[in-house]
Amino acid sequence: MTPTQIAENLFVAFQNGDLEAAKALCADDFRGSQNGGPAMDRDTLLKFTGAVNAVVPDFRYEEAIRSATETGFIEEHRVRGTLPDGEQLDLTVCVVGEVVDGKIIVLREYADTAAAAGLLRALSAAA
Repeated sequence: MTPTQIAENLFVAFQNGDLEAAKALCADDFRGSQNGGPAMDRDTLLKFTGAVNAVVPDFRYEEAIRSATETGFIEEHRVRGTLPDGEQLDLTVCVVGEVVDGKIIVLREYADTAAAAGLLRALSAAA
């Protein structure tokens, strides 16, 4: 599988709430971050993804633009869905991924925190 196919499969798994498929695409020593924040391991990423799917039942990625890089991929996409208060989530995100031996070892996600405020509130309320 090419790095861009791995990226596509990862985001399909996230969208569908298929955490086992997402886990299989990430290396055991996976590290991720959001907006340069603290590193998260694979289990933390999967727990976060499950929490998002729980509060945004129609969670989806749209308008994906995916490109290969020398070390993996870059993907820009829109995250959309309906928050528990009825507010529409519409968040533009850029994800940089590094792939080694067919597994994602690093994901760095960048998003507008102001546009993510409703999602962050919903996640806090659900915790």
